[in-house]
Amino acid sequence: MKYALVVLAVIGITVSSLALREKYRPYGESVCDINDHWDCGIVNHSPYAVFPPSSEHGIPVAAIGIAGYLLLGALALRRFYRTMLILAVPALIFALYLAHIEQRVLGVWCLYCAISLGTISVITLLLVIAILVQTLRKRAA
Repeated sequence: MKYALVVLAVIGITVSSLALREKYRPYGESVCDINDHWDCGIVNHSPYAVFPPSSEHGIPVAAIGIAGYLLLGALALRRFYRTMLILAVPALIFALYLAHIEQRVLGVWCLYCAISLGTISVITLLLVIAILVQTLRKRAA
């Protein structure tokens, strides 16, 4: 389980890094400007691409993602699954909030953000399964 979680964390770091690159790339030069519904440039240049939103000196959301996935990967190596779950649930909620912003406010999706949402969703699901298995094993012993 730990290696699956580490691989997912590396995927998360990668897509968050690509999203951060889009944040600092000149507007209109996005490599994932696919069509009217998929454009990472629009999403990563929006006021919601920093936290807190619209803040002049906010932290890029993608940088928060990189740090979060790094932490989750390090915790996975130590098999600190309960701590990971405590961190993964708010991360999943935040990713769902950002997906809501993409769908309802911006009207355009970021491919990197969608992959990150899928990644944190799978991490959270695997953590729930891992903790349940650990709990059942302890009770059986």
